Amino acid sequence: MKLTLGHSPDSDDAFMFYALAHDLVETGEYEFEHILRDIETLNRWAVEGTLHTTAISVHGYAFVADKYAIMTHGASMGDGYGPMVIAREEMSDDELRRQTIAIPGLMTSAYLALRLRLGDVHCEVLDFDEILPAVVEGRYAAGLIIHEGQLTHEEEGARCLMDLGAWWKGETGLPLPLGVNVIRRDLGPKRMAAVSRILHASIQYSLHHREEALDYALEFGRGLDRAQADKFVGMYVNDWTLDMGEAGQRSIRMFLERGAAAGVVENLPPIDFVD
Repeated sequence: MKLTLGHSPDSDDAFMFYALAHDLVETGEYEFEHILRDIETLNRWAVEGTLHTTAISVHGYAFVADKYAIMTHGASMGDGYGPMVIAREEMSDDELRRQTIAIPGLMTSAYLALRLRLGDVHCEVLDFDEILPAVVEGRYAAGLIIHEGQLTHEEEGARCLMDLGAWWKGETGLPLPLGVNVIRRDLGPKRMAAVSRILHASIQYSLHHREEALDYALEFGRGLDRAQADKFVGMYVNDWTLDMGEAGQRSIRMFLERGAAAGVVENLPPIDFVD
């Protein structure tokens, strides 16, 4: 059975799925077609149920819970770090609220975290890799960055006004839930569990064979050197990724519940997990 697997063209996702992409884990009757797109595209596709299994934003799950369940592995958790609001100049929260902030998508977890932190703010959506240069060049006063820009923004001429992962950790004591892997419910419980085991095995292989998986991840590092790529992968592929546990599940529920209370998440869905 051929299954579609969607993930971002990023070093952390590449690291996770290295073993699967190179036939290093047993897949039994399943064959996987890897489809790489930015996270907001994957969020939109999930609304239509386009892919069998895919990475999406935790915020995005609120829109697709009728079609997908969350796997307990594959999550990106910002444990005291996460998406950042950047600018060229220092600004207070009140000054920031008067700006137009460039964001990577309205369904991203970064956007939901920003709204929980600042309330109602004016935003415009850009491709995630355009946000940092747009701020540095002065086209936007502030931007919300995800992915590698968290490590490179200073050398490119921007400063961090707030780290939303650090804020969430201070508020809740929990990691900020950013991305999850989900699987389509119409596969049925038996297939959902089997596919989940295969994806878990791929993550486990990479964590146990870090250097060779990192070699592959560097192909997707967008300008990161090996030390930076190793740091970035370590931020988002770790013990939380192998098993989010009760704390990770609790953080996801709390994140979406607070989003609903703030009026950002319109319909709070039941949140189901596949071990």
